[in-house]
Amino acid sequence: MKDDAYRLAMAAAPRAMQPSWGSRAGRLALVAGGLVALTLMAIDLQLTPQTLFTGFGKLGRLLGTAVPPDDGGQLPRILRSIAETFAMAFAGTVLAVLGAIPLGVIGAKTVVPQPALHFAFRRCLDLFRGVPALVWALILVSAFGLGPFGGVIALALADIPNLAKLFSEAIENVDGRPVEGVRAAGASPLKVMRYGLAPQVAPVMASQSLFFLEGNFRNAAVLGIVGAGGIGFELEERIRIFAFDQAAFIILLYMLAVAGLDTLSRELRKKLA
Repeated sequence: MKDDAYRLAMAAAPRAMQPSWGSRAGRLALVAGGLVALTLMAIDLQLTPQTLFTGFGKLGRLLGTAVPPDDGGQLPRILRSIAETFAMAFAGTVLAVLGAIPLGVIGAKTVVPQPALHFAFRRCLDLFRGVPALVWALILVSAFGLGPFGGVIALALADIPNLAKLFSEAIENVDGRPVEGVRAAGASPLKVMRYGLAPQVAPVMASQSLFFLEGNFRNAAVLGIVGAGGIGFELEERIRIFAFDQAAFIILLYMLAVAGLDTLSRELRKKLA
């Protein structure tokens, strides 16, 4: 029976079952080239065992000063900062969703069927997708000053092109029969979107928005380090004065908050699925 299976596999894909020497040599050359490139990058980045062991020694001493974690009598202030970070993430996500919905509709092939316009629009989204929230935050904090305002706008600007792409793909993959049914009944284009399109894509969009909210809650802490307020600012301040026990307390409390939000978001997304 094994011989029969082998003969069938040979008949279906002879090159996969018995690759030629040239194919094997090509694979070996590709693996060798990858290993050489990895070695060169490690040398360039000074990823040496000595650096690793030295860093572990310093890390051990740092962790020794961080135990036990302590709030330093600043628990109310830390909790307010975590709440501010969540508010930044929530506001940034809401603004991103509001901006991405019309862009997602325009970017869908089924809504705007012109290939040239669709290609140009998608490439424009790809261009802005290459700018991370941290870069936007550095620019906006310099323009608007320290505080959460720049962080909220940075999160929104970073998420809009990503959500717009996901929304447009969700619209393109809907079942066309309900849409055609509403259109055949003589409904206006706006009502076609409302009654034929929205019921299908709304749960998908809501699930994707919740997923981005999770990521923004984590990203907002990083933005705080560059001056956008929130828990990141508190953490950077503790590290700067070498109060590693308080920094450890902030990190642990923030991890619990992130885990709680992820759990809640996951349950909500299950109900939307």
